[in-house]
Amino acid sequence: MRRMVWMAAVVMMAAGVAGSGTGSAAQAQQQAQPSGAAQKAARDWQSQHTRQLLEDFPWLERFRAMDAELPPPAVDETRVVFMGDSITENWQHDGVPQVPEIPGHPWVKINRGISGQTTPQMVLRFRQDVIDLMPKVVVLMAGTNDIAQNTGMMTLEDTENNLATMADLARVHHIRMVICSVLPAVDFPWHRGLQPAEKIRSLNAWIKHYADDHGLVYVDFWSAMANADGGLPANLSKDGVHPNQAGYAIMNPLVDAGIQKALAQPAP
Repeated sequence: MRRMVWMAAVVMMAAGVAGSGTGSAAQAQQQAQPSGAAQKAARDWQSQHTRQLLEDFPWLERFRAMDAELPPPAVDETRVVFMGDSITENWQHDGVPQVPEIPGHPWVKINRGISGQTTPQMVLRFRQDVIDLMPKVVVLMAGTNDIAQNTGMMTLEDTENNLATMADLARVHHIRMVICSVLPAVDFPWHRGLQPAEKIRSLNAWIKHYADDHGLVYVDFWSAMANADGGLPANLSKDGVHPNQAGYAIMNPLVDAGIQKALAQPAP
């Protein structure tokens, strides 16, 4: 999802040139090409992204200091960690902060989403960013960027295995899990043409089945948000992938109900 930063720049630069007037076919073709500045921004982003993956693939450094500064849960505290990608990270503006706003409150939500991440990256940081924070509940929403191929080609089975691994880790450490559906999408602005809608449906069907079989709580955002094409409608998202405030307004009561259901169950 971090690819969106430079992809947006490319699109805007191209659109600005294309609107400057009519001309020959050759001029039109030249106008459709990204500007030198946009191309450089894309190269710079790709270089930075590649270096970050090579030096710290799971990006443990992202939350290392924040995790270390976070005190253990208070006796009466119900700590809930949200693990995910940019959809989770952006949730910090709509009810799931990275730093608890009221430490010691009976419900303390902690956001550990990282934009652009795939499930193999989340598996590698699950101990630092979830287990070591000692939550009673973890809310996991992941898989969008696997389908988008952010860290390379992945099969749905690869994603399913990684989700199951995180569920196993939570279970071993007596953490209840709320596992969420992947949000609807018919295309990814940063990687066009992958036709993700049907893959998302298939992955969500597996997630629900896995949750039912393993005593996890499944939260179905997809059914509450998808349009007839299996996409995220414009009133809930600006780009067809990331929820806006109206989208999170739908998600918040659903996830809260899921957390309440998980807390009503004994710890694994």
